[in-house]
This record gives sequence, structure tokens and C-alpha cells, in this order.
Amino acid sequence: MINIAVLGYGVVGSGVVSVLDKNADRITQNAAQEISVKYILDIREFSDDPYSHLFIKDFEIIVSDPEVQIVVEAIGGIDAALMYTRRCLEIGKSVVTSNKELIAEHGSELLQLAKEKNANYLFEASVGGGIPVIRPLTQCMTANIITEIYGILNGTTNYILTDMDKTGADFSASLLDAQNKGYAEADPTADVDGHDTCRKICILSSLAFGQHVFPSQVQTEGITGVTIEDLHYASELGYKIKLLGRARVVGDKISAYVAPHLISNDSILAVVDGVMNGVVVRGNAVGDVVFCGAGAGKLPTASSVIADVIDASKHLHAQKWISWKTGYDGFVKSPMLLDSAWYIRTDASREKVEKEFGNVIFSEGSSIETAFMTGVMNGEMIDDILKRGISAKSQFRVLGDH
Repeated sequence: MINIAVLGYGVVGSGVVSVLDKNADRITQNAAQEISVKYILDIREFSDDPYSHLFIKDFEIIVSDPEVQIVVEAIGGIDAALMYTRRCLEIGKSVVTSNKELIAEHGSELLQLAKEKNANYLFEASVGGGIPVIRPLTQCMTANIITEIYGILNGTTNYILTDMDKTGADFSASLLDAQNKGYAEADPTADVDGHDTCRKICILSSLAFGQHVFPSQVQTEGITGVTIEDLHYASELGYKIKLLGRARVVGDKISAYVAPHLISNDSILAVVDGVMNGVVVRGNAVGDVVFCGAGAGKLPTASSVIADVIDASKHLHAQKWISWKTGYDGFVKSPMLLDSAWYIRTDASREKVEKEFGNVIFSEGSSIETAFMTGVMNGEMIDDILKRGISAKSQFRVLGDH
């Protein structure tokens, strides 16, 4: 039997305990042994909870118990989670987590510590919730050189953009709807400003390209500037607007960024709506591989966490190979240097637009302003033109192979 401890009894922690109980027979079969929750650490009281007999408030009980071999960190954030994770790994206990913020900032350090102590640090649920992405990337696609990863990595922003597109509601109304349905937090800043997507593309980039990519290196733009008008003009042009996290190889370095993009209606990501996530991984041998599914939520996330617990239980004395180097300042290049077609909305006349940008594709959706798509050019070229007298109300990349 494998004994585990769960740190934190919020959405993820309670989901893990519930699914382990509900699917106990199946999990035992897949792990080839029983997996039992011995402790749940939380400072709050849960006297009416069916698992109340498992609760403790002293982390040292877990650290000092040799029967606890795997710890699920479901606290979130960095401070306490980092301290507890370090302590567990230092004494050889494997740690499983969905904590993308912690991994994005300290992943290389914690993976190295796990390696030194012959333990495992696993985090499938940190990207894509219930979608298997990390394991395929680190196992099934290891014969490939990964050249690009991009995707819809945040269910909250995807729900808001989908709702705006389908109902005609503005950003504020769609955000409120997402909050009322439990898809957005009371403070939605991390989602709508792109920080959550940034952390996830950092993790995927670190895994795919072998160097730690820090959130501070990734230029990040959220969806607060996307308007109903933009969605309408994009539709006229045959596109949808989605928030993407994107990383691609540029020589011996990469460019990684987060920003709204116009995506062709023919793209598979164009139909990834609502709270769903979609990730595209491009390998030089396999081509494009697409992962779609529930990107968040109590039970989908718990599903991925428990898959890692089962994996860790099978590798108690044999470390799984997941690692990347510590990274360096110059590894991530500015996305302004990347070539792309661009969508721009402006009050400038069509004549002035054509004079400055040359051949463009206009949306026919309005007679009071101008919306159009440029040819392929990099961000610096776009900025140079805009500085010459065209004021852009909106300015988004168009997803394409450039």
C-alpha cells in the first residue's frame, strides 16, 4: 500500500481525495497496489467532512512519517508551497502538484532537488487541467525536435471571448457572467491579464526547449482590450479571436509571448470554445499534434494529479526523467522580431492605410472606422508605421506559419 498526504483542501485537494475514494478499485488496479490518503493538511476546520478523521494542522507530522511516500501539494501560490515542497523532496518524498505558479518560477530548482534525492516531482495538472500534455511531451514526443508550441491555455478567458462572440455582450458583462457561473475568480486579474497563460507557456517551453523560461521573460498581453467591434470585424474576415500562449524556436533561442490572436475559422483551435483548452505541439518528425479538453475544474484537475500519483507510486525507487536547465537572460527573444500578418482597427482612412501598409485586406463591417489585415511583417515594422500617424485602436497578430 502507498500512503499519501494531501496539502490543502481547496478545489484541487478535495477533488483528489474524492476521486481517490470514488475510483479506488480502478486506481488500485492501475497502480498495482492500494493508494490511501493518510493525512490532509489544512489550517481550517472540516468537522462535518466525511474525511474529517484525516485532517491535521502540523506539517511536521507528514515530514516525520516514513509511511508517507508521496505528497500532493494543493496549496497554490509560492511561499508555503515552495517551503513544503523543498522539505518533502529533501527527505526523498515524491511530490505531485498542479501549482503552475510555483513550477514557472522554481521548476528547474525543484526538479534538480528531486533528482539529487532520488524522488520525483510531477506536475501533469499544471497545464491543461485534465488534458494530458506534459506526459506526451516528455515521453511520446521525445524523438522529435519541438519547433513550436501554442494554444488556448486559460478557460476563463476563452469562456469570456466565446460569450462575447456568441451573445454580443461586452467584456464587462461576459466577465460577470463567467464569475456568476464559477468560471472566473472574484479577482480575475491573473486570468484576464494573461498571467495564468504566461505561467503555462513557461512550463511548456521549459520542457520542450530544455531551458527554464521565467514569466518575467515572456511579453504578456491579456484580453481586456478586445472589443465587440474587434470580434465582429474578425468574423467578417473569417477569423475568431483567441488568447494564445505561444513559443517557437528562433535559431538557437526561442520567442515566447502571450497575446490575443486572430485564428482562421479553418483552424482546429477556432472550435475550442467555452472553458475548453487546446494545445498544439509541432515536432519536426510528427508534425502538429493537438490536445483538447477540459482545461480546469475540480475533477479534471484531480484526474491528472492522481495519474501522477499513480506514476510516482510505480517509480518510488526509480526517478522519472523530467528536467531542464536553469535558463539564462538571453534565451528568450522579443516577439516583436517575429514575422506575422496583423489585424489593426483604426480611424484612419482606407487611402491612408493603403499608402502606409500597401496591399491589405479590409473588413467590410463598418463605414465609420477601418479594420484590416496586413501582409507579413514584424512588430517593429508595424510600430514604425503606426508612429507615422496611424493611431491603432486594436492591434493583434494573425496566427499563421511565418
